[in-house]
Amino acid sequence: MSRESLPRADTSGNTYTDLGAETREAYEISRTSRIHARSVIGNASDEDRIRQRCSIAVGDFSMAPLLRFCHDPLPAALTALARGAPIISDIRMVQVGIQKKGHTSEILCALDYGQDLALARGITRTSAGLSAIENRIAGSIIVIGNAPSAMLIICDMVRHGTRPAVIIGTPVGFVNAAESKAMVRNLDIPSISTDGTRGGTPVGVAAINECITIYAEGASHAGSGHRV
Repeated sequence: MSRESLPRADTSGNTYTDLGAETREAYEISRTSRIHARSVIGNASDEDRIRQRCSIAVGDFSMAPLLRFCHDPLPAALTALARGAPIISDIRMVQVGIQKKGHTSEILCALDYGQDLALARGITRTSAGLSAIENRIAGSIIVIGNAPSAMLIICDMVRHGTRPAVIIGTPVGFVNAAESKAMVRNLDIPSISTDGTRGGTPVGVAAINECITIYAEGASHAGSGHRV
């Protein structure tokens, strides 16, 4: 559906948009899930919207309090989307899951780059891929949904002066996942992350997709002075 025909409906005094819903049934399922999430989490801010969507993505409202927002990541993400900044993902599942409508940003995957570097250095393919495209990192939107090693590389790049616009980091697991996300929160870069070992691709994808939805709503209503 075009940005001019975003599927919207009234839900408890609020409007709701789903850029990915291609049919009425799909939209109603999505809308009903969001009504439930709003009732549990609240709907006072755009950050609440991200908490809602990430909780829906994993079917667990205990995800909501694990989300951390540092240095105003929403405005940073919206500004980056407005100028068509690239969205750089760690793995294919993240790249495929990111909403393609409602924005003009190119969506890259680290796995498409740096294969020779990974073999030469004996490092993960995601780490090597991000190293290989370091010249694309500045000003970009980084979405790390799976690989803690990729998060550590991004942190190292930032410490050496490379500045992405925003980092969405939700790697999952028991090896460096919690530690790498804590490192991101200690950077002076806008970020959305999860606390502890939990997270994963669905959470990272949900977070960036809600940012895209909020951006698309704002662009759609720019002429009317109204945004959800």
